[in-house]
Amino acid sequence: MLKIGQLKSGDVISINDEGIMREGTVVDISHEEHQALVNNGVQEFWFSQEEMFAVPLDESHLLKFGFTGEEAEDGYKYKKDSFRVLVPKKGDFSKMEMWWREDRRHFYTPLSVHEFQNLYMDMTKIHLDMP
Repeated sequence: MLKIGQLKSGDVISINDEGIMREGTVVDISHEEHQALVNNGVQEFWFSQEEMFAVPLDESHLLKFGFTGEEAEDGYKYKKDSFRVLVPKKGDFSKMEMWWREDRRHFYTPLSVHEFQNLYMDMTKIHLDMP
């Protein structure tokens, strides 16, 4: 379950759509109703907090966001413009380091996609959307 306060428009989450788990993108948020309007690729529908779940960050999502990867001497590095993400080895997101300009951050637990999107926005002031 996700809390409405953690979400922003454009965030990628998972929804329970009548028993079927689907990935979707947050379109709008109603703080009063504690619901989010989510586009699941088929339709837009309002979902409650109990129906929304975090999507674990992995390589496939970074590639969808336009990142490219390369071997580095201290792990595996993903790059998008001047933004960098370093993980211990390819596909291992158990801990990560990310930086943009002089802002460097370290995480010792896996992040979800929407958390990563919100951190990217906090650091660069640009929302990370899938093309």
